[in-house]
Amino acid sequence: MLNLADTPPQVATSEADSQRLIAADLRLLIAQIETSMRRIAAAMDREHSNDPEGSADVFILDDVTPRYATANAALNACRAGLGHALQCLSESGNPA
Repeated sequence: MLNLADTPPQVATSEADSQRLIAADLRLLIAQIETSMRRIAAAMDREHSNDPEGSADVFILDDVTPRYATANAALNACRAGLGHALQCLSESGNPA
């Protein structure tokens, strides 16, 4: 987790530079969310790789998958919101 308390104060920057910095932060956050989503998918795959596939006689009550699915859905919503923010920033007329 990033510690923003250690972030140095912003110096006066032009609006274009400020927007580039914000866009870079948004891209970084999107990349981190996508990494977390891949980790969730891998964890779900590991959980299901232990399941006997194709057996009609075996029922497995899985209480882990719903938590992974809920976390993945929340991250997907965050990613969509950050993508929208990045799009809005780039539509403001200055390159993001």
